[in-house]
Amino acid sequence: MEYPFGSNHVNTRDNLGPLAPLARQRAQAGLRNLFVADALAMPVHWYYNPMDIERQFPGGIRKFEAAPEFHPSSIMSLHSTSQGGRSAVARGNRHGKPRKIVGEVILKGREKFWGVANTHYHHGMQAGSNTLNAHCVRALLRTLAVSRGVYDRDAFLNAYIKLMTADPAQHPDTYAESYHRGFFANLDAGNAPHRCAAVTHDTPSIGGLVSTAAIYLAGRLAGQSVDSLQQQCVDHLYLTHPDEVLAGVCVHYTALLEALLIRDDSTSVRELLVTTSRLSANFRVAELAAKSRDDREVIGGLFSSACYIDGAWPGLLYLAYKYVDQPETALIANTNLGGDNCHRGAVLGVLLGVANAVSVDNLYNALLDKEQIDSEITAALFAN
Repeated sequence: MEYPFGSNHVNTRDNLGPLAPLARQRAQAGLRNLFVADALAMPVHWYYNPMDIERQFPGGIRKFEAAPEFHPSSIMSLHSTSQGGRSAVARGNRHGKPRKIVGEVILKGREKFWGVANTHYHHGMQAGSNTLNAHCVRALLRTLAVSRGVYDRDAFLNAYIKLMTADPAQHPDTYAESYHRGFFANLDAGNAPHRCAAVTHDTPSIGGLVSTAAIYLAGRLAGQSVDSLQQQCVDHLYLTHPDEVLAGVCVHYTALLEALLIRDDSTSVRELLVTTSRLSANFRVAELAAKSRDDREVIGGLFSSACYIDGAWPGLLYLAYKYVDQPETALIANTNLGGDNCHRGAVLGVLLGVANAVSVDNLYNALLDKEQIDSEITAALFAN
């Protein structure tokens, strides 16, 4: 693969050498911020009118909050419980009986919340709780710890299936995105786990990038090469989000992670973001940040606030550029823009954590599962 930044910014040596201690600090901060961003945005995840956030949380979200009972933008009641996408006639299993993926295979005991209008996607979740995709990252981190930072596809798939099918549940969430439902519908039909990815209208989604940073950062600290890790991240992406456009963004994302991970004081983070924005999304982020008066003009205006990668990726690059040395301010701004703020924020949090070698500790320390998450991050990143 061609590396987007050129030789001035890239160290393709396997061993990070003298950079390793700082790289570990940067990687740790990035992963910590992933969980902060997710939990912060959770109560207003998929709110598509920012004024609805203001109505429920006057002044906006500034700290961890529980999921409200009423979700003004929720269309969870329209989503299929038997496959990816919107509601459809339940598919039969091999015995010909109707089969519900939600309730019978995953999210056991949670199907009852799906048919009620305006149910919150994360119904009942407490302040500081992480959503399902963040719990999938935790499952991945545990496998990386066992393998001393080296990605193992089958170990991840086993951990993912165990997490999703556990009874009682090993996560607090009520909703599973289309890709989860499609994966388990295909698994239930007898497909091999590595061939269960389903394609729907929202396959090219920012959520597909949420777990890739863990693979890349742990792998680089374990001494693996840039090229090898970029391919591993794309292969991992294809297990659940098989899309060429999204895979291309994944390569740019990991290239940016590398540049941030190994940079010295002479390398400007904003310059790296300018380069990434031009190469990956063909827009001038510096000019956009200079002329925009309100973040809502950009996210929800110029770029969609939804999950689709063509809007979510440039939107988060804009936030990273604008708030480059203010991680907490960036994550709060992202939260109050609504839309797919959990997953957009998770990627943004990683970038700003790695860029600054700083995690938002006042929030990180308030995460409901902070001790376990800290242990999992440490075990994955400091195994070598």
